[in-house]
Amino acid sequence: MSLVRNMNSNYDITFIGHMCFDEIIPFEGPIRVAPGSAVLCGAMAAARAGKKVAVFTKMARMDENILKPMRDIGIDVFVIPAVETTYSKVVHPVADDDVRELSLVRSAGFFTIDEIPPIGARCLHLAGISDQEFSIDLIIGLKRKGFNLSVDMQSFVRQVNIDTREVIFKDTPYKRDIARIMNKIKLDIVEAAILTGTDDLEKSAIMFEEWGCPEVVITKSEGVLARANNRTYYEKFSNTSSIGRTGRGDTTFAAYLSYRLDHDVEESIKFAAALVSIKMETPGPFCGTLEDILARLKEKHSI
Repeated sequence: MSLVRNMNSNYDITFIGHMCFDEIIPFEGPIRVAPGSAVLCGAMAAARAGKKVAVFTKMARMDENILKPMRDIGIDVFVIPAVETTYSKVVHPVADDDVRELSLVRSAGFFTIDEIPPIGARCLHLAGISDQEFSIDLIIGLKRKGFNLSVDMQSFVRQVNIDTREVIFKDTPYKRDIARIMNKIKLDIVEAAILTGTDDLEKSAIMFEEWGCPEVVITKSEGVLARANNRTYYEKFSNTSSIGRTGRGDTTFAAYLSYRLDHDVEESIKFAAALVSIKMETPGPFCGTLEDILARLKEKHSI
């Protein structure tokens, strides 16, 4: 699909990030390889929550068949051609879902500001899976264009050793700059601890708030925290299994972004918890309906 086609459309959310193949090696159960990425999980959740969604991704043209699930539900997907499609390996060595060993076997490479054409979107989310996608210069350039920006901090904490391809979780010197630029930030408990020095979710969120980001969302295996307007909100997940744990944070934040466009923080975090709880009970991106989400919301997450 041409990068200039549909550019006059106004989207609720535009996601930017790599599509990839995820090789998942669970603590127990069979190994599986499937299309994945923060973009896929996030965009599918936002679209099924009723939002108009666009995706800008970088990948090999020969793998475009993996975009079909997004296009089938009305997501406009724009491909920036790359030599190869990103391939990620995720190992769960213990039963704790938050403990993972990652490697990036292949990468489609960095996005540049010149590759991003004009976009009409209420918010633009940088949904990367490693530090091989977004530079600080790209972020500054997007901000100068006036976008309402959010970012997944795994895009900076997950740092790839170029020789071994192992992904090491490390602090980034750009964290305060990113916090000042972003309207919203998403992390998980591991990333929050690395960046702030504490695994107390509220303390981590407050630190990002003090660095300049007005709204912070942090996930962990039991639930999700949001910090905005000097208040903290927390909602437990209601999933009955974690077979679909991969993509939990990406899905949670996309659901939160979707509902937050027209609702307050408390309502949005409950909506996000309801949606992702359903997603975690089945492998792959969220495939439920808005009616499914509202039913779970009423049953398990009502205010």
